[in-house]
Amino acid sequence: MRQIKEGDKLQVHCYKHDGSLHRTCDEATVIEITDDLLVCANNKTEIIESDGVRYHTKEPAILMFYKDEWFNIIGQMKENGLFYYCNIASPYIIDDGLIKYIDYDLDLRVFPDGSFKVLDRNEYRYHKKKMQYGSNLEKVIEYELTKLIDMKREESGPFSKKMIDHYYELYEKIKGKKP
Repeated sequence: MRQIKEGDKLQVHCYKHDGSLHRTCDEATVIEITDDLLVCANNKTEIIESDGVRYHTKEPAILMFYKDEWFNIIGQMKENGLFYYCNIASPYIIDDGLIKYIDYDLDLRVFPDGSFKVLDRNEYRYHKKKMQYGSNLEKVIEYELTKLIDMKREESGPFSKKMIDHYYELYEKIKGKKP
C-alpha cells in the first residue's frame, strides 16, 4: 500500500451499508494528514451519483475525513457564505488511492447564519430497515449526530471559519506549486 502525502490527488467513493456504490467524487487534493484526520480540498469537481447522474460542484470545498469519528464534514465556500454539509458515515479508509466510507443517510446542513437542519431522516429510517443496520449501529449513528450538533453549537473544530480559511490557503499554495 502506498503512503499518501500532501498534494496527492485522490478520488472519494461513498458506499451504502449493503456495499453498493452510492456516489463518487473525482478529485480530493490532500492538504493535511494527522493521526485522526485527513483534510482534502477541491474546486468544481465532478460528482457521479449511483444512478449515473453527473454534475460539477460550483465552489471550492474543504473535506474532512476522520479515522475514529462516524461523520465527515464538507465546508463549502459559496459566494453567499460558508455552508457545511456533514455526512453521518463510517470512519474513512484509504484503499489504492481511494478515500472510502459508508454513508448512513443522516446529514447535518449548516448555513452561513449559524442555523442548521438535520436532513434525510426518512431515507435513514428506510435504509436502516431495508439494510438491517442493527441496534448497536443505530446507537452509534444517533450518538454521532448528537456529537456533531454539539460541535456545531460550540463552533468547535471544523465549524470555525478560521480553520476552513486556513485549509483553503494551504490548498491554494499546493495548487500554485503544481505545473
